[in-house]
Amino acid sequence: MRERILAALEGTTPAQDPVEAALAGDLPAKVRKLLKPETLVPAAVLIPLVGATDTEVILTQRADHLKHHAGQISFPGGRVEQHDDGPLATALRESEEEIGLDPAHVEIAGFLRPYITITGYVVTPVVGFLDAGYTVAADQVEVDEVFKVPMAHLLNPENWSRRNREFMGVPVTYYEISWQNRNIWGATAAMLIAFSKLLNKNK
Repeated sequence: MRERILAALEGTTPAQDPVEAALAGDLPAKVRKLLKPETLVPAAVLIPLVGATDTEVILTQRADHLKHHAGQISFPGGRVEQHDDGPLATALRESEEEIGLDPAHVEIAGFLRPYITITGYVVTPVVGFLDAGYTVAADQVEVDEVFKVPMAHLLNPENWSRRNREFMGVPVTYYEISWQNRNIWGATAAMLIAFSKLLNKNK
């Protein structure tokens, strides 16, 4: 799995214009018209991978008291701050803050296409492999739990469920991925599915 991921992401770099790159994706035309690109907030997440063969993905469950996305399952990450030198710096900084991950233990594999969330962020996903010496510990202010899910489960279309909801009066489709007693949905599921499609395309 490791070699397959590295091959698929080889040469990828952060988009110079994340909004333009995200809009070039498969957003529904009606949703695209509702977006105001100038108001979107740049953000980045780390997709932390463990293991070369039976690869697992590290995910977090956000604290219940948070104002935004309380209790949801997500990757470690957040908005790009002025002192960050791009989305990679943001993803590594936020991962250290949220789950205590030392950036020295992360080998960057590449970048996925930026994703626009319905809450007004344009998110750059950074994919990285963790070496054997990594440790994680949830920051209880932001994260209730850190856990791992097999990559093979997340990338298998048989485990994806399509759902519908309204966004600003426009019906949109999103995905859910169930794992044990957890429900992975929204932007996190969308990024994982985009990752799966990229890997399948590069078989």
